[in-house]
Amino acid sequence: MTKREQIIDLYADTDNVLFADGLDEAIIGFEPNSWQVVYSRNKCIEIMSRDMSEEDAMEYLEYNTFNTYVGEKTPIWVEDFEW
Repeated sequence: MTKREQIIDLYADTDNVLFADGLDEAIIGFEPNSWQVVYSRNKCIEIMSRDMSEEDAMEYLEYNTFNTYVGEKTPIWVEDFEW
């Protein structure tokens, strides 16, 4: 079961949840109080780097994804440091 499917399974009213297209592999959690999906910025960059350079992926995501506000259910984009 994917993380998206787990969120949908646990929180039946997912009509109010926003998912980022093509970035399901980067889901690392869900904030149940605000109903926001939590994504790893690093994993998003890895996913986008499959089709473009890492630098282009970072630039694209910063402009088109990480800094975009689409309402109070906008996904949360976090730095997940690998210690």
